[in-house]
Amino acid sequence: MTSTSRLPSAPAALAPETTVAPSPRTVSLLAFATMFVIGTDTFLVAPLLPTLTRTFDVSSDVSGWMVSAYALGYAVFALIAGPLSDGRDRRRVLLTGLVGFVVMTTLCGFAQGFWTMLLFRFLAGVSAAFVSPQIWASIPVLVGPQEIVRTMGFATAGLSIAQFAGIPLGSWLAADSWHLPFWVIGGSSVLLWLLLARFFPSVPGRPGAGTGARALLGTYATVFGRGRLRWYLLGYLVFQTGSFEAMSFYGSWFTNDFGLSVGSVGTAMMAVGAGNVVGSLFGSRLVQRLGLYRSLLMAVPAVAALYCLVPLSPNLGTALVLLALVMMAGGFLFPVFMSILQQQTETARGTVSSLANSAMYVGTTVGGAVGGVLLSNVDGFWGVAVFTVAAQLVSLAVYAAAGAFRVREAGA
Repeated sequence: MTSTSRLPSAPAALAPETTVAPSPRTVSLLAFATMFVIGTDTFLVAPLLPTLTRTFDVSSDVSGWMVSAYALGYAVFALIAGPLSDGRDRRRVLLTGLVGFVVMTTLCGFAQGFWTMLLFRFLAGVSAAFVSPQIWASIPVLVGPQEIVRTMGFATAGLSIAQFAGIPLGSWLAADSWHLPFWVIGGSSVLLWLLLARFFPSVPGRPGAGTGARALLGTYATVFGRGRLRWYLLGYLVFQTGSFEAMSFYGSWFTNDFGLSVGSVGTAMMAVGAGNVVGSLFGSRLVQRLGLYRSLLMAVPAVAALYCLVPLSPNLGTALVLLALVMMAGGFLFPVFMSILQQQTETARGTVSSLANSAMYVGTTVGGAVGGVLLSNVDGFWGVAVFTVAAQLVSLAVYAAAGAFRVREAGA
């Protein structure tokens, strides 16, 4: 269902409110475009680090903060953005956050030193924290139940493509100037804002919801007071920790065991990422047949089994095929996880989306720290793979203990 009620005034909403309910295809394309732009910016700085390190005359030890600043801003402020958005029209929050994202990303291209770049990247992450959760939280409202997983698959595909295209895209754009990638993403974000302003409808927040500190704490008390939702978020965090622990070190493994150059690693990562896109776009049909909970129960062990085979790869080709299958299953699973989480509440979907996104960034941080130690001290990919398999099976056990696979809801 879609609300078409008027906002108090057009200036407050930044753009005239659309009154026509968009089709599921339109929502899918808008979700894809939004997640692609936000996701690309997330990974944009990594290939620029050597250039920025020299330009700003900083050591390699601290240059990585230009990457971490964005993730830190996102992870921290997503926890605030979620409850705030639950009490406001999501369209207004989405457009306002995107304005901040445009400004801060563009300013990154004008940064005069390390500290200004750090500040602008942090604020770009803060702005993004108010954008992408609105997409996840709005999808169950804007499309019918039978279209939710498919639409979330399109959003996941946008994020997936960005995740594996962000690094080469940043490299190609920076061939002429390191400023250019930021300006291109900023300009693309302006076009995205115009599309969202034209086609994204009003999605009113929870009636009577407050917006102060007490309301924020009350929202979290409600969310964490739901036993099943609390455990589902924990299981999701554990799963993402294992997944990102492995993904963070695909490239290092390719270099160490198969002798790939930096350029070849980028090509290999894009090939692996293609599997994720396929799973995101086409997995919804299988989910509709199996249901959300049966899909989760079948797909997680399948991914774990594939990871058991990955370290046995006799050559690069076999490794790429196995990892592409892993990522295909991952693309299939992500919208399943998000749909299950969104099913648990109708009044705090923004908060749940923000918590899920924060869990992803926390998982990336923890997984990156653990994976580096395992890759250095255990032969081949075995240490990384075993940790990932263990995390995924523990995640499945958490869902089972919370009663996920006893659920027999219609459409589940």
